[in-house]
Amino acid sequence: QVQLVESGGGLVQPGGSLRLSCAASGSIFSIAAMGWYRQAPGKERELVAAITSGGSTYYADSVKGRFTISRDNAKKTVSLQMNSLKPEDTAVYYCKEELFQRDYWGQGTQVTVSS
Repeated sequence: QVQLVESGGGLVQPGGSLRLSCAASGSIFSIAAMGWYRQAPGKERELVAAITSGGSTYYADSVKGRFTISRDNAKKTVSLQMNSLKPEDTAVYYCKEELFQRDYWGQGTQVTVSS
């Protein structure tokens, strides 16, 4: 059974940084595509960044140049380094694993950007 556990969320001032981590278990992590999504109150969940098993990355336009996604296959983790945070980045951030055409989600971690 695939399990994903996010960590690293919290409250940060505008312009600050946070690093989110997602630990996976129960899967063949090295061949899975991984992604970070976020959902703000009253809005639909949106893709923020993704990384393939081969290390190719994708970023939403709103976070390009500020966020960096990375993975460590040995540790079965995927991380999201978030710099220059803005109030509009406030949301619950979710980790997703895509493996054999099935999606698995973590429980989410809250990120709040406010002064």
